[in-house]
Amino acid sequence: MNLPSEQTWLVLQHLISDLSKKGYEIPSGINPEMGLIRSSISSYKRDPTHPDLINGLAKAEMSLNNIQATLLTLAEEKEGEEYVDHWLGLLKQAMQGKEVFQFAKSRSKFLANTPPGLTTGRINLKVPLAEERVQEIAEWNGLIIEFEDDVTVELHGDKEDLKAGVQEMGSFFLEQ
Repeated sequence: MNLPSEQTWLVLQHLISDLSKKGYEIPSGINPEMGLIRSSISSYKRDPTHPDLINGLAKAEMSLNNIQATLLTLAEEKEGEEYVDHWLGLLKQAMQGKEVFQFAKSRSKFLANTPPGLTTGRINLKVPLAEERVQEIAEWNGLIIEFEDDVTVELHGDKEDLKAGVQEMGSFFLEQ
C-alpha cells in the first residue's frame, strides 16, 4: 500500500536532507516530529480499519502540512523560488499518489509495526521449520503469526498467550 502521506513524508525527508547538505539549519523539533509521523503512518498501514490509527494518520497529515510550510518557507528564503517550485512539483506528485521516492531497504530487526494492544515476539531459527507446526501452535494459543522468511517468525497476541506459545515452540529448538 502506497499512501500519499507516506510519499509526502519521503519528499519532505529528502528536502530536509538537501537543505542540511547545503548547510542550512533545520528548525529544532522537525526531525523528531518526522520520526513520530513515520511511526503513525506505519501503524496505520498495519491496520487501516482501527479507529485510533485512523485518527493518528489524520494528525500525522496535519503535522506534515505544518512541517511542509516551515520547510518551504526556509527553502524560499535561502534558495529562492525556482528551488521551491521543484519541491512543490514533487509534493504535488506525492499527493496524487505517485511514487516519487522509494524507501531504502532496511536491515533493521526492530518490531516497528506491532498491532495495537498486542504483545509481539520474534523467533529467529537456525534452520527452517515446517510452517504447519508453527501455525498449529499459534492458532491453538490465539496468536497472529507472520513468517518474515524461512527462519524468522513474528508472533502477536496477549502477553500470556504469547508466552505459552513461545514455550510450546521451545521444543523445536531442542530438535535442531
